Amino acid sequence: MSSTLEAGVADPPRGPRPPLGRILDLEQVDADLYLGRSYNDAALRIYGGQAVGQALIAAGRTVTQERRAHSLHGHFIHPGNPREPVLYHVERVRDGGSFTTRSVRATQGGVTIFLLTASFQRPERGFSHQALETAAPAPEELPEFDDSVDPVYLAEADWLPHLRANIAVDFRFPEEYPRIANARGESRPPRQRAWVRTSTRLAKDHLTQAAGFAYTSDLFLLSSALPPHAVTIDEPGMQLASLDHSVWLHEDFRADEWHLYEQEGLWTGGGRGLARGHLYNRNGVLVASTMQEGLLRLATSRTRR
Repeated sequence: MSSTLEAGVADPPRGPRPPLGRILDLEQVDADLYLGRSYNDAALRIYGGQAVGQALIAAGRTVTQERRAHSLHGHFIHPGNPREPVLYHVERVRDGGSFTTRSVRATQGGVTIFLLTASFQRPERGFSHQALETAAPAPEELPEFDDSVDPVYLAEADWLPHLRANIAVDFRFPEEYPRIANARGESRPPRQRAWVRTSTRLAKDHLTQAAGFAYTSDLFLLSSALPPHAVTIDEPGMQLASLDHSVWLHEDFRADEWHLYEQEGLWTGGGRGLARGHLYNRNGVLVASTMQEGLLRLATSRTRR
């Protein structure tokens, strides 16, 4: 699977998209205190990946550029309001010989909405292997989503324009997106794959590119636990929300270039679901991994998160 960079950026996105470069360009308001905005008032709540990406930028601003983010672990506490700014409070937990640890508390109106712990490492050599392999048609060989589905479904897919207006990620599916089969009432295995990239080019520095994938990593992930149940997140009474989210960055890569994101719903029960993801470059090299637990509940009574 190979392609030139020019081929990877030649496809213009359809419709308006959030300005991801501005979203990740936080304003410093004090020592270890940063302010982020959504630049978008269409969503009911802040997209979870935005909180993860902005918190990582805030943490990384307090770390020397030599050290690269390699893991981040977040907890979603309250839904954020996209019409209001978010303050990111950074705590310098540790500066060691090889690793740096930061914690970030995101607040709105004094209320904590998100917590992140991020670890950064000085580059070094080590063992190298990966246990997983993958292959898929190159994204340039695949149709855009609008051209790959039945026009009747497309006309009724209210989620698609909402997603595009609120999330700055391009995607193409090598296989039928399980959500479509679920909409027909058919069950599918708990797996889905998509080529993904940020919908705009980002600054080439390692922190911004890492935050670009942190932003992207929340897309679709939890929904990979739904296909066996033949329901979609549009099901009346369905409650779906991320509870916690983890990302491991195995090596440097550009989030604004196409990568294959494979997702698997590992478990559902107790009103929750657990999913994992693996991100591969065009050569099949595993460059990042993710895990997420979230609320997956068909509300039949007055239940609260």
